Amino acid sequence: MKKSQHAPVAGKVYETEDYKKNDVASKGLAETHEQSSDTYTEGTIDGVMENVAGTDIPLQTDGYKK
Repeated sequence: MKKSQHAPVAGKVYETEDYKKNDVASKGLAETHEQSSDTYTEGTIDGVMENVAGTDIPLQTDGYKK
């Protein structure tokens, strides 16, 4: 039986160098890391951001106007 080319992916974890690599697994891990980092930084889905004083600031939700 041939060894699968996908076998090494199962043990792969994100590394900062993944942003510079060209293989599919590294690109996928880099993109997933970016998305999860953005989500963690931005907060929750309720559209409210907390300032340093602890006050909630509602975010604009009406979108782009032409």
